[in-house]
Amino acid sequence: MLIVNLYFIIKLKLESEVMSVKKTEMMTELANATGLTKADVQKVFEATFELFKKELSKGEKVSVAGFGTFNVSHREARTGRNPQTGVSVKIPARNAVVFKSGTELKNVVNK
Repeated sequence: MLIVNLYFIIKLKLESEVMSVKKTEMMTELANATGLTKADVQKVFEATFELFKKELSKGEKVSVAGFGTFNVSHREARTGRNPQTGVSVKIPARNAVVFKSGTELKNVVNK
């Protein structure tokens, strides 16, 4: 239910052309939408994102129907170049979180 309400909050913010939504604003909107206290919403909100972090740290994919999918992509080590000095710089290998938006979210953003 939290993710569904989070989706609608983001949808409303996109429709109203607000440039960014802060965590506290999301929790206030969720509390208003669900009738839960802000403290309860904060617990659920934080538990949800802790679950996301836990699964992503294990290399698992996290999918939220209608919203999108988060997964981990491995980036190989490479040589880059400092644009100001032109000096070559070694960029170490790393894992990056990648988000692919779902169809429903794409439709909301592009309407």
